[in-house]
Amino acid sequence: MKIRIATRKSALALWQARHVAALLEDLPEISSTELLPLSTRGDEILDRSLQKIGGKGLFIKELELAMQNGDADLAVHSMKDVPAEMPAGFCLAAILSRANHRDALVSNNGNNLDQLPQRARVGSSSLRRQSQIRMLRPDLRVEPLRGNVNTRLAKLENGDYDAIILAAAGLERLELEHHISQQFSPSEMLPAAAQGVLGIECLEDNTKLRTVLGQLDDPIAVLTTTAERAIARVLQASCQSPVAAFATIDEGQLTLTALVAHPDGSQFIRESSSGDAIDAERVGTELAAQLLQSGARELLESIEALNG
Repeated sequence: MKIRIATRKSALALWQARHVAALLEDLPEISSTELLPLSTRGDEILDRSLQKIGGKGLFIKELELAMQNGDADLAVHSMKDVPAEMPAGFCLAAILSRANHRDALVSNNGNNLDQLPQRARVGSSSLRRQSQIRMLRPDLRVEPLRGNVNTRLAKLENGDYDAIILAAAGLERLELEHHISQQFSPSEMLPAAAQGVLGIECLEDNTKLRTVLGQLDDPIAVLTTTAERAIARVLQASCQSPVAAFATIDEGQLTLTALVAHPDGSQFIRESSSGDAIDAERVGTELAAQLLQSGARELLESIEALNG
């Protein structure tokens, strides 16, 4: 079986696709793999925020069209970029083991968050990161930052920002971890649902391929991803909503923490719950219900109205 992998053209997306290609080529059913690099609207429109142009789903639409048209067999995604509801006809056929889940601060002089000067400029377009950085340092000026990893690092080096926030996993995958000044613990900055996890998407009716891809599933990552994505699904949060979720499993017990916050850091709702890991979906949906009871829907609607 030859596998054609649809991928974005960024260095990180190509790394992810090659990583999956190498895993697939170790399977006896796979004879060869081929990458199909594509440009997406999310990559092309860099002068507007993701909230304004439709969210991170714009990074995967063209990849799904390639599968629909028969030009590709599967696509590889950072799971934090995948909408909570899959489009009709598509499925997540495999969830790979989780890499580093943390957010990372990168500053030109190696300063950590506490060492940044008053009113320093910090770059991030993620409302989730914006809200939590402002909760930690209300004095900082958090400004939009779009582009791939190397583009963002170049803007920092150019002096456009005093520091920027990126996913640690992306920097490590590109062997750029030497740029990291500080990694935030989940208690400081709760990550996006499934941050650090790669997922493989294919057509739902391609049962033969789904069976093969299922061999790459990581059982722990499947459960933590299920719990975390349940939060976003129940809250009807987009990939750009200021919603965070992080689950861990210890001796069969899954502990899930979730956060909904105003981007200006003025309001937040944070709740935790635990249960049997096998009931990951239930733990996630019940915690989401707790968040709703605590006012998460009203908070999210007020943010949506603000972003118009």
